[in-house]
Amino acid sequence: MDKLLVGWREWVALPGLNINKIKAKIDTGARTSALHAFFVEPFDENGQKMVRFGVHPVQKRLDIEIICQCPIKDYRQVRDSGGHQELRYVIETPLKLGERVWPVEMTLTNRDNMKFRMLLGRTAMRGMAVFPDQSYLFGRPDSKFGMKEGSL
Repeated sequence: MDKLLVGWREWVALPGLNINKIKAKIDTGARTSALHAFFVEPFDENGQKMVRFGVHPVQKRLDIEIICQCPIKDYRQVRDSGGHQELRYVIETPLKLGERVWPVEMTLTNRDNMKFRMLLGRTAMRGMAVFPDQSYLFGRPDSKFGMKEGSL
């Protein structure tokens, strides 16, 4: 399989969560991927542990929110870039970049004060080559309704 060539930031989709575009930092310094969640609410559904959470997919736009739910895969102690530890829910969901779709594990955490609503960590980057001086190799959104050519 050819390597997927990506920039240090890309627009991706999380179709399993009904998020058709979210800006992600391709973070080779992070082991696990992380997704912004402004609330996280665990619940049981037919004996399965689930989590409901809200995502503001666009930075600085609290009026745009997507409510998601999916099975809980795990709980993990995660150390953030500031050295603080936090117990986080872990989910697994499909990620789409260009024409490729693959399952990605990600933790849920509040990233309101961070520049990116999502980090794509090393464990999700198998088969990728990152160009640290490039951005948006798969295109940028041209509006809130669609994407430009070569994009999601």
